[in-house]
Formats: sequence, structure tokens, C-alpha cells
Amino acid sequence: MHELSIAMSIVELAEEEAERRGVQVEAVHLKLGALSGVVKAALLSCYEMACEGTPLEGSRLLIDEVPVVIFCPSCRAQRPLNSVQLFCCSECGTPASAVVQGKELEVVALEIKECAPNPV
Repeated sequence: MHELSIAMSIVELAEEEAERRGVQVEAVHLKLGALSGVVKAALLSCYEMACEGTPLEGSRLLIDEVPVVIFCPSCRAQRPLNSVQLFCCSECGTPASAVVQGKELEVVALEIKECAPNPV
């Protein structure tokens, strides 16, 4: 299950950023493409496991699913795919191999809250 290693990397990245800024992470926003090879449900489950015992414990992973969009050489336009099993233009049916979006696996934002400064 490679989702666990991905979740651990996301937690590590968010942890480093939170430590650098002196904030607490409440949520991690992620773009997940349909062709990323990552199963959303598995990643959500693994994220909870990866957060256990870390400063991100209790935070949420919010996933924005990104559909596959190809560039059609006949229409000369970007078109969404009707099916990831059939890489053809949804308008004219021309086979297409240029993927414009849908491979994403990207942390796009962190929801944070400021930590109270430690009294001296």
C-alpha cells in the first residue's frame, strides 16, 4: 500500500512547515488526479495513521479530486475524458495522448491556527 508512504510524506511536509512558522495545522488541502494512481479512501485512512503521535494528530486531509482532461489534436482544444479507459476526445472521438490534467498529487494549502507563545 503506497498510500501510507504518501500520507507519511504529506504529514512530514506539513509538520516541517508548521514548525517553521510556529503554527498548528488543522487541515491539509490536496489535489488528487484521477490518473495519480492513488486511491482516495486508502489515502484518507493512511493519513489518520500517519498523523498518530505527531503534531498533526486530529487534523483533516481535504481532497479535491481532479478529472482527466486531454488535448484533442483534431479539435485543437482541451476536453474532459468520458472514461479513463478510453483516451478519446469527448466531442469528436479522436484518440488523444496529451494529458493536460489528471495526474496531480499536490499539497495546495494548509489550514493553520496560530500557537500561543510560550511564557518565559
